[in-house]
Amino acid sequence: MHTPETPHERSLPPERHKGPVVLRRKQLHRRTSDQRFLDQRPAEPDDFTRTDPWRVLRIQAEFVEGFDALANLGPAVSVFGSARTAPGHPEYELARELGREIGKAGYAVVTGGGPGVMEAANRGAVDVGAHSVGIGIELPHEQRLNDWVDLGINFRYFFARKTMFVKYSQGFVALPGGFGTLDELFEALTLVQTGKITRFPVILVGTDYWGPLLEWITTTLVADGKVSTADLELFRVTDSVAEVVEILTAVHADDDGIPVSDPTPGASPVPGEAAVDAAAPDSEGDDAPAPGSGA
Repeated sequence: MHTPETPHERSLPPERHKGPVVLRRKQLHRRTSDQRFLDQRPAEPDDFTRTDPWRVLRIQAEFVEGFDALANLGPAVSVFGSARTAPGHPEYELARELGREIGKAGYAVVTGGGPGVMEAANRGAVDVGAHSVGIGIELPHEQRLNDWVDLGINFRYFFARKTMFVKYSQGFVALPGGFGTLDELFEALTLVQTGKITRFPVILVGTDYWGPLLEWITTTLVADGKVSTADLELFRVTDSVAEVVEILTAVHADDDGIPVSDPTPGASPVPGEAAVDAAAPDSEGDDAPAPGSGA
């Protein structure tokens, strides 16, 4: 005689969280909120004008909710890497060790909240009693927050989510990963290069994995004049967890993370800070072109 399955024996259906709302089965939609927002076509003008003004309020709410949840987080480091890295893989164990050591150094560990490297880093933070944070994203195929996240926030819009990573972290650490990891990496490097964020170390873990990328940056971008040699100082590459922690703590050795003196023009920058060009005028100083001058 067949015994009916208990709820625990049945596989749970896929689900999607939209704020406080949980959707399952027929309520699941194939398109995500930011896909509907960004993927509008010129042939849909009525829908565009009808929905976008209201969508701004939803975007605003995401920022408010994120700021409210993370306002008291304290010093934190964001760790990025592949969601496809399985438990037991050397990169998973490396990420877990990294989470432990970052936590021991007094930082909260912030990840994208997913599986793989993200899960491992969150797990390492929990191992040592550090704050473990996951900042998730609504995807076409739902990716739930991993079980090692203590404080989790799900976002609909990538740009709101990415703001939280930068605003509430004192540095980025990237392990081997795919497009998502590269997206976060190059956004951080651009923000540092343009002076939008300062005292913000960007550290790549895994010389074998990141070496070819560094070689391409050097032999193509630098060689063609697309970036300067000084821009190579905006990030570090290492295999050592201890060195990662050393770089982070050295940059933030002073209590408030602010340099005790102005950098010397032409001096080598600290990790995560753009070099100072002695010949460049202060964009807000007397040498800056007047508005409307066309300079």
